[in-house]
Amino acid sequence: MLPSVLVIDDEVRSQEALRRTLEEDFEVHTASGAAQARAIMEQRSIQVVLTDQRMPEVSGVEFLKEVRRDWPDAVRIIISGYTDSEDIIAGINEAGIYQYLLKPWHPEQLLLTLKRAAELFRLQQENCQLAVELRAAEPVLRGRVEATRKRVKQAFALDNIVRTPASPMSDVCDLVQRAARYDVSILLSGESGTGKELLARAIHYASGRADQAFVVENCGALPDNLLESELFGHKRGAFTGAFEDRVGLFQQAHGGTLFLDEIGETSPALQVKLLRVLQEGEFRPLGGNRTVGVDVRVIAATNRDLEAEVKAGRFREDLYYRLATVPLRLPSLRERRMDIPALARAILSRMGKALSRPVEGFAPATLDCLAAYAWPGNVREMQNEIQRMLVLSDGPVLTPDVLAPHIRQAGLAAVLDGGSPGGLRGRVDALESALLVETLERHRGNLSRTAEELGLSRLGLRKKMARLGVERPGKGAQDD
Repeated sequence: MLPSVLVIDDEVRSQEALRRTLEEDFEVHTASGAAQARAIMEQRSIQVVLTDQRMPEVSGVEFLKEVRRDWPDAVRIIISGYTDSEDIIAGINEAGIYQYLLKPWHPEQLLLTLKRAAELFRLQQENCQLAVELRAAEPVLRGRVEATRKRVKQAFALDNIVRTPASPMSDVCDLVQRAARYDVSILLSGESGTGKELLARAIHYASGRADQAFVVENCGALPDNLLESELFGHKRGAFTGAFEDRVGLFQQAHGGTLFLDEIGETSPALQVKLLRVLQEGEFRPLGGNRTVGVDVRVIAATNRDLEAEVKAGRFREDLYYRLATVPLRLPSLRERRMDIPALARAILSRMGKALSRPVEGFAPATLDCLAAYAWPGNVREMQNEIQRMLVLSDGPVLTPDVLAPHIRQAGLAAVLDGGSPGGLRGRVDALESALLVETLERHRGNLSRTAEELGLSRLGLRKKMARLGVERPGKGAQDD
């Protein structure tokens, strides 16, 4: 549909000239005076009103005052052959006109002005509609935000951290439960991959700041000058390449929690600035003249021995004590071997869903190998290994043959040393499983040669493979 325009002029020739100019792009209505125009406005939906200023009954400005009062959405334009400043001022201030055009008018300029006016009307209507929809959707959006916040809190709850009652991780979680609700700095130490960031999130969502931001920065990932800008922000022109103001992570985390990973990698100069913001709750952005106050809880993490770093003079002692109000050391995975079976099953369940690869679980011999391995990369290494096993395995159960060779060998070594956790029967099964896998791989899945070397019949070999959950490698292998 074409946009509608009402042309008001007491001269018929002017009406016709305006109609001819506009009728291809507008639905044109004409009136000779205010009374006729008022009747049209009451019956039609008019988007743009174009009126002459000098008319016998009522002036254009006076009529547009009525339009503004009764039909405020209509865009109002005056066209006149007189340049009376008082009329122009009255039209702008009292009638709220969009534009004041002078006669004689140019057709192209007039048409362009009215097209812009019609577009303004459309945008105003669309804005009103969006405002109505937004008000109607506000309760729904608020509910969605609350539901999402609740899911995140549940996902990072302390109860979701896998541990057994006898695990040293249980003691850590008990301390976290006590310290989380108090607004103090916490220092997490431990080897890489032990779950320091996961625990930091658990602390945040168990605290009174749970509804505010949780911001993460790895202090070892950036050069010192870039890290300072990232943390404290900068003003435009503070250094080469600073083309605009930047808000730092301390400001972004205002009211919430800032997690500084690898805090031991920071330089002495940056440590001084971190100490100030922890002591005073304020800092100055790079290139700025004013200090900025913030309310941030800092949780720091390191895989270094910061006490040794302090003694060596590489880390400020006063900053260490500011960060380590509550020091927590996370045990490595080899210190909590009792958690490995439950932890492996939890990781398998999560990875299986993420990869759309449902499996029933691990074969007992596989769990023995996982429990026997030292895991220098801790939980992160275990996650990568289980993900790899899911990709390589075809069966419903993850058997030892899809384990990485060095992890499988660790299981075999534990059996030979008497360190397998499965008792006598478990040790024997783990040993047999490891021997089967090794022999099958050496003969590229050839059952006849494998059975011959192990002193078994082919039927006996198949039964033993089925009982131990060992799959035959190399689908294209020959049996003869």
